[in-house]
Amino acid sequence: MAKLFIPSLLLFIFLVSLNIDISSAKTSYNVLTYGARPNGKTDSTQAFLDAWTAACGSTGPTMIYIPKGRYLLGSVAFTGGNCKSPDITIRIDGTLIAPEDYRILGLASNWLSFEGVSGVSIVGGALDAKGSTLWDCKSKGSNCPAGATTLSFVNSKNIKIDGLLSLNSQMFHIVINGCQNVQVQGVRVIAAGDSPNTDGIHVQLSTDVAIMNSSIKTGDDCISIGPGTKNLWIERVRCGPGHGISIGSLAKTMDEPGVRNVTVKSTIFTGTTNGFRIKSWARHSTGFVQAIRFIGATMISVQNPIIIDQNYCPHNLNCPNQVSGIQISDVMYQGIRGTSATPVAIKFDCSFKYPCKGIKLQNVNLTYFNKEAQSTCTNAIGKTYGQVQPDNCL
Repeated sequence: MAKLFIPSLLLFIFLVSLNIDISSAKTSYNVLTYGARPNGKTDSTQAFLDAWTAACGSTGPTMIYIPKGRYLLGSVAFTGGNCKSPDITIRIDGTLIAPEDYRILGLASNWLSFEGVSGVSIVGGALDAKGSTLWDCKSKGSNCPAGATTLSFVNSKNIKIDGLLSLNSQMFHIVINGCQNVQVQGVRVIAAGDSPNTDGIHVQLSTDVAIMNSSIKTGDDCISIGPGTKNLWIERVRCGPGHGISIGSLAKTMDEPGVRNVTVKSTIFTGTTNGFRIKSWARHSTGFVQAIRFIGATMISVQNPIIIDQNYCPHNLNCPNQVSGIQISDVMYQGIRGTSATPVAIKFDCSFKYPCKGIKLQNVNLTYFNKEAQSTCTNAIGKTYGQVQPDNCL
């Protein structure tokens, strides 16, 4: 009996010395076991779904393991309706790749979607959506499909995305829609600076989301914040190329939930079209933007470092030509410095019917090619604190 007991005790002591929590051991499901092939040619979609089904069926914590290699996947939805496992980690040591023919994914809304899941973590790995051929199609004005979002979480909670690389998405890279308690960290997004509608991370109708320590290089907004976003924290994000960090576009519909309590800290923008942007269409809406904090940013040759645009209408096509109903209030810009690529570094173009209120500029220093930059204000009410350059127009 002692011969059996002593080795077990020694093993326990060894694991404790390594700081391994024995109680948190997860049952592992290797996608190779379910028929996935890491050759980049064999369709592994069903194997991934089978591994997901098995992990969901477990009552304890589970891990889906994707070893090194390249795995070809079509459009796939991982649903949580029948999941028993409270904690599913998807550990990716390989690369998931989309089909070469952009039309296969292009007609789908999403490439990889998680719907109604809870306690899912994605750790490591790369997603290569091969979107450049679809961008080329769009640039030629051909009859092209809209394209797919690379990774989507919908109506889910307690989600983590850690250390993921998203390459060349057809459309948005990562979408958080209708979710609660989401942590995104150490993510890298890479797409060409002229790739259309390739937002890095889009958040809407979601609460308690954190995006940290990430680098986003893309052709549209690095981070876009849609209606119904509350309690969003963004920190230590590098953006560029891209269109900056944007709240909006808003006022797409009349009945629209507002955006509240957004904090953006310690960001760097390089060669972007915008820095911090709030944008809404000039049409009636019940929406609002409230309690926004932009703190500690460096702008390097940014075309519009600070901008509120309530007459948003890209390419001046089908502009509503009404008055924006979005009410913007309590927005603070603090500790923002750097260079503007245009003479106007601060532009507040607010609604005639609902002027921007409670705008605060504190310790802002933006220049234009080592010269003084300009600021313009329309229907904006606020105050400045400390040193603010360009000169305040509020």
